[in-house]
Amino acid sequence: MRSFLILLFFLCMVSCKKDDETVMSMELTGAYIGDTSLDPDDITENVAIDRSISLSFSHPVSEASIASAISLSQDNTPVNFSTNLLSGNKTLTITMVGTLETSTAYHLEISNALTATNGTTFSGADFRFETLRGNLELSKAILSSSDTTRTGKIQQVPVNFQVVLSFNHPVNRTTLQEAVTLTGPAAPPLQYEWSDNDQTVTVSTTAPLSHLTSYAFRISDKLQGINGERFGGTRNEFYTEIDETPKFPMLSDEALLTKVQEQTFRYFWDFAHPTSGLARERNTSGNTVTTGGSGFGVMALIVGVERGFITRQEALARWAKIVDFLAAADRFHGAWPHWLNGETGKTIPFSTKDNGGDLVETAFMIQGLLTVRSFLNHQNPTENELINKITQLWESVEWDWYTRDGSHVLYWHWSPNYNWEMNLPIRGYNESLIVYVLAAASPTYPIDKDVYEAGWARNGEIQNGNSYFQQQLPLGNEYGGPLFFAHYSFLGLDPRNLSDQFANYWEQNQAHSLINQAYCLQNPKGFIGYSDEVWGLTASDSHNGYSAHSPTNDLGVITPTAALSSFPYTPDASMNALRFFYYKLGDKTWGQYGFYDAFNITENWYADTYLAIDQGPIILMIENHRTGLLWDLFMEDQQVKGGLDRLGFSY
Repeated sequence: MRSFLILLFFLCMVSCKKDDETVMSMELTGAYIGDTSLDPDDITENVAIDRSISLSFSHPVSEASIASAISLSQDNTPVNFSTNLLSGNKTLTITMVGTLETSTAYHLEISNALTATNGTTFSGADFRFETLRGNLELSKAILSSSDTTRTGKIQQVPVNFQVVLSFNHPVNRTTLQEAVTLTGPAAPPLQYEWSDNDQTVTVSTTAPLSHLTSYAFRISDKLQGINGERFGGTRNEFYTEIDETPKFPMLSDEALLTKVQEQTFRYFWDFAHPTSGLARERNTSGNTVTTGGSGFGVMALIVGVERGFITRQEALARWAKIVDFLAAADRFHGAWPHWLNGETGKTIPFSTKDNGGDLVETAFMIQGLLTVRSFLNHQNPTENELINKITQLWESVEWDWYTRDGSHVLYWHWSPNYNWEMNLPIRGYNESLIVYVLAAASPTYPIDKDVYEAGWARNGEIQNGNSYFQQQLPLGNEYGGPLFFAHYSFLGLDPRNLSDQFANYWEQNQAHSLINQAYCLQNPKGFIGYSDEVWGLTASDSHNGYSAHSPTNDLGVITPTAALSSFPYTPDASMNALRFFYYKLGDKTWGQYGFYDAFNITENWYADTYLAIDQGPIILMIENHRTGLLWDLFMEDQQVKGGLDRLGFSY
């Protein structure tokens, strides 16, 4: 009995001791903000600003004790919150009214006033934490007097550069100078002016930028707010305004046209190959002369005589040299190759298999020679001798042989080594209408009309008929293709009253030119500089090599010959382009032999090259615009008229 009483007493003492311990030690078993555990011994960093605080206890919490026991403050300023008990009152959630502030230190205090529902006391807890550093964001950027293209490229930025930057938080000034950079040709240092409690900074250059030049303005991720807010970084490329000051003395429009013709003429006169008198392919070609470009060149000599750039005797001597050289040069069934060696007259292959006759290049040469023949005087013995030599060259071209055994189409190439392997039929619509006109006009090797209809016109498939920019295009592919289609065949062939069953060729060429200009004005790809003054897409050099530029192959390259050789079709638009190229771009585009081949303002690329096939049409089509001289001479030729009659043209 006594043993039983002792045991009962012992158990009672243990039980009472355990209850006493429970009453004295309600414990905090976990403290979190969202998924982040709060550290009672250190400052918890990078806490989310929009999460509730969750406190877990070993005993159910007395709801009545919460209000006096829990406090949350920021810099001794109380933060409003609400509370809720969950999980049998063992979990207390604290939900802030709104969200916490970024990059801010907070203090959470749980005093010993907190008790359990059974009266168990809590010894207290104290937590300090800092919220995530917020993002520094650019809320506004004002770049004065600029505009943007359809694709968002920034252009027309004043050379006195200034941009106002506004941020959503005050900026740490010490991080700005390292973070902000301006790069580009001779970019000057930057300077800064602060306002709006350092949330706004005006950035400007200490000296003007260069005109019509690309620069890049960058703010790196090294920029921070005063509380460490991070900036994601930004980079913008922009283009400065053009210098509107005329780069050369102002001339009347007529004087300017003459100056352009005269200086461009020098390419064919001063820079001609000394042995052959023919035009070099380009100003870097050495002995390589071009058949087609030289055909344009022999016509340019007529303009030179009529405009007083050279005398008639000088022109006669040059024509005689050229004609004699052509008579002795390589020919392939009467057709010259694309390129010749200007000293020897031997073929220089245009490509591996293109080492024989080129009928299109030959047609451009014959067009030029027949125009010269019309210009010459039969009554003058010296000139009559030259006429006879030109006639021999003309009559020896075997146009019909290039139908490749009588097929109903002319072929572009034939090689003594590769025969017809180039396999390029001359089909419309492109620059080659003159080939069929001359082939039909030949007094010795003519083609029939069905070769023209089936080969060139593809039995009517040459026709287009669609409208682009409110211009109906009679022939060709979408948007008309590169503008040289409207030039090369029409240096001598007069389109003003020319028509056949497929088109009126004045309407064709005028629509093609207007479409090209309207496309550049619309500028769907957002290239820099395109406007009603800066237009003209055609084949030329570019920043990535040679390319046939057009609305469907637009690389941002403007080629002066495109607009200038369109003078007969778009006189006002072409004059606007000429004034811009000459006065505003100045020596960026104007050099020893007239306008350089091409330029791309977007790429800050300006050619230093000249190409014969681009220079020639400038002289000739400006002259046709002014006087119709080349058109009148070529169309006087009775054999040419016979060819047009054979093909069913009216003119």
